[in-house]
Amino acid sequence: MGCRLASLPLAFAVALTVAGTAARSQAPSGTWMQKAPMPAVRGEVAAAAVGDKLFALGGGVAGKAVPRNEEYDPATDRWRERAPLPQPRDHLGVAVHNGKIYTFGGFTSSVHQGAGDVVFEYDPASDRWRTLAPMKAPRAAVGVAVFAGKIHVIGGRGLDAVTVATHEVYDPATGTWSEAAPLPKARDHMAVVAVAGKIHAIGGRLAGPLERTGQHDVYDPATNSWTPAAPLPTPRSGVAAALYKGMILVLGGELPPNHTFPENESYDPASDRWVALAPMPAGRHGFGAAVIGSNAYFVGGSLTPGGGGITDQLIMFSLP
Repeated sequence: MGCRLASLPLAFAVALTVAGTAARSQAPSGTWMQKAPMPAVRGEVAAAAVGDKLFALGGGVAGKAVPRNEEYDPATDRWRERAPLPQPRDHLGVAVHNGKIYTFGGFTSSVHQGAGDVVFEYDPASDRWRTLAPMKAPRAAVGVAVFAGKIHVIGGRGLDAVTVATHEVYDPATGTWSEAAPLPKARDHMAVVAVAGKIHAIGGRLAGPLERTGQHDVYDPATNSWTPAAPLPTPRSGVAAALYKGMILVLGGELPPNHTFPENESYDPASDRWVALAPMPAGRHGFGAAVIGSNAYFVGGSLTPGGGGITDQLIMFSLP
């Protein structure tokens, strides 16, 4: 092989070498920017975007959940406080539908204590909350996705701290719940995102934080069934996820005793392939994610495993 390369014209051989070096040294795509921090630090916080505003909801401080609700305006890079949650909750499941934010379950304290069946609806226009029909059983650290006007609440962990495969569907139009096909494997702290007519459940943990998984299951509402897809390249739990430019971004996670993941991995549903994008400035877990326009925002969380290292950081990711 070396002889064949040596027999090539010198200019062409040099070009091959330079091209190979450039390919090996090319940095993953995307850029990060630090934005104005939240008014208060907290971990296990949820995030949602309504219109052109970002909301940071719930979370925990020093082992106790808080009811905070703060709104960020990207146009001014400023935060303001809004009406707090009706109850202090962390590890919330959150969805946005018809300009309103829906929150599901959540814990009241560490570690994974006081799971709730509570469901709340927030209207940013009136800055008011209302209580909706509860889930059939207490859960927290659930995955949530909206499809065809209904909200799917998947997996999670109950009062006994055991992970579940439960899959319930809430209809905001009627205020009623129904059941759908359960997850193939019970887990929580995962990414759940709807795209192209399917719902993807990615990663998470089977039990304790060491039992992280890269499992990737895809739910088809038309057949009420799950099928496997390409697994998450870096198995992890405590992630944040967002649908961004047609791709599913899965970021962060924790691995006790001393590691948080900065990984930013992107899934293309059309090709069933993962690509590594520019990692976060620092690893973190228990943080919220939402997309506004051409930017993805990631807020709060913990920079170290467990409840330590909580942060008020807001970081923004962009692709060309």
